[in-house]
Amino acid sequence: MKIERRFTKKGESPYQQIPFSTRVSEIRNPDGSVVFRQDNILAPEHWSQLAVDILAQKYFRKAGVPQIDDHGNPIYTESGAPKLGGERDARQVFHRLAGCWTYWGYTHNYFDTPEDSEAFRDELSYMLAWQMAAPNSPQWFNTGLHFAYGLSGPPQGHFYVDPHTHRVKQAQNAYERPQVHACFIQGITDDLVNEGGIMDLWVREARLFKYGSGTGTNFSKLRSDGEPLSGGGRSSGLMSFLRIGDRAAGAIKSGGTTRRAAKMVCLDLDHPDIEEFIDWKVIEEQKVAAMVTGSKICARHLNLVLKACHVEKADGTTQVETDLRENQALREAVQAAREVAVPEAYIQRMFSYAQQGFTHFVFHEYDTNWDSKAYQTVSGQNSNNSIRIPNEFFNVLKQDGDWLLTRRTDGKVCKTIPAKDLWDRIAWAAWICADPGVQYDTTINEWHTCPQDGPINASNPCSEYMFLDDTACNLASLNLGRFLSNDGTFDIEGFRHGVRLWTIVLEISVLMAGFPSKAIAEKSYSFRTLGLGYANLGSILMKLGIPYDSPDALAWCGAITALMTGESYATSAEMAKELGPFNAYPRNAESMLRVIRNHRSAAYHAPAEKYEG
Repeated sequence: MKIERRFTKKGESPYQQIPFSTRVSEIRNPDGSVVFRQDNILAPEHWSQLAVDILAQKYFRKAGVPQIDDHGNPIYTESGAPKLGGERDARQVFHRLAGCWTYWGYTHNYFDTPEDSEAFRDELSYMLAWQMAAPNSPQWFNTGLHFAYGLSGPPQGHFYVDPHTHRVKQAQNAYERPQVHACFIQGITDDLVNEGGIMDLWVREARLFKYGSGTGTNFSKLRSDGEPLSGGGRSSGLMSFLRIGDRAAGAIKSGGTTRRAAKMVCLDLDHPDIEEFIDWKVIEEQKVAAMVTGSKICARHLNLVLKACHVEKADGTTQVETDLRENQALREAVQAAREVAVPEAYIQRMFSYAQQGFTHFVFHEYDTNWDSKAYQTVSGQNSNNSIRIPNEFFNVLKQDGDWLLTRRTDGKVCKTIPAKDLWDRIAWAAWICADPGVQYDTTINEWHTCPQDGPINASNPCSEYMFLDDTACNLASLNLGRFLSNDGTFDIEGFRHGVRLWTIVLEISVLMAGFPSKAIAEKSYSFRTLGLGYANLGSILMKLGIPYDSPDALAWCGAITALMTGESYATSAEMAKELGPFNAYPRNAESMLRVIRNHRSAAYHAPAEKYEG
């Protein structure tokens, strides 16, 4: 492939026209104590403090990086070994990202000449420095650590497909095949401990969370509460396992240096545990409300009871009087505490506490901060929950009929629910706590490009990626604000150039990546799913003075999206011409073309009968 230079010049640094300055990043506790501080950070002068903070606190590698002086020369220890430390210059990050992508592309014949690969590296470095585009977070965390610094480490259970032998191999260290995909969809089987089963999923999720990725799974294959087990017992049900997965995700928080765990939990609407699933977060949110309110009530009334136990005498001294018949203030305090349901055991403890000479009782009070101990105490806080709704449900709903829940073990109907009641329950739960979301299963699969390999069952945590189980997608976004000139014109050719470059980046990323299971490695190699998008549409509309939901705004959105999609598809075809289409294309070709034709019908407002399938 030929790579033209649009932003850089051959033989000149991509940062030639970009001033860099020394910056500081720090995090402080509310009491002023320093949690994190890094001085002498070199970053583009135009970067905001927030951008510098994210780079320094999240994306800079903190250890194992050979240190250099202000002139770019290596620093050595007294023993002559390279001095190691953390990254401190944004250009180090740009180099390991762009350099790593270029290395893998060049060594696997993506470019016509070495000059094309150099242009590719420089153009990407420029775009990163000017914030014209950005890859998903795992790329910033993991890409290029082996390429740029030679970092190694024990393998973490990742797999990849050797492009020469087409066979799955296990990664030999933690960094050579980096985990660069942000979005995963993982399957699960109704098995406790074997590969592909429930406990195996928690291990696979842990690998993803550790390196900053997110995952989604449809749990509908798991049998419901009370269904029979092969050993003669009864299942503890879906929800008991979801609580385990939620706890595991909350404990990992992406290794402590990246981001908190992100996961999606999906469930089909006909699962016997669907009602408990819908109410799960509603009840947990109510627990938080109860804890917050109850803790404040208990703290207040218990201390009033304790205070009333101490009676002031005429000579100014105090004595403890816990007999309610003799102490009217105590009697009133106890009555007030009982009226607001303060537990009797705690009230009685105050009498003993007073007799030991104490005048204040510490009862921990909770608050509703999302990261508070109250939310850490309840379950369901580490996932987005969604239910999969088929069109059949809406037909039943229109007819005011009953919806059937079916057991997983034998497919028998175990319960019927009025569809209207279930729909109201879903709406109520979403209104109370924003979960569950709804995914329209039938519609999604009508627009599925690869149905020959199975249905779409779930999505990633944010639901911008919907595809087959055990697949992954790596993402990048173009910053529209960088393509808008001061006179309000949009740099169409510059945008197309960026789309082409980043489509290639995403494709190369599939080639070089490691995956948490054999199945995901195989399918990612076969399907090569990519995700390209853009950011700051709202910002450019405001700069242009265009109302956000106006026809003009929709026209801008449609035009930019069409440009991005068309150029990305053209780049995909260009790569397919040179390297061949993705392996699963031949058996899905007709379905893919059907979906494209249906998109064209939608663009031209075709009547319903024009849609295929």
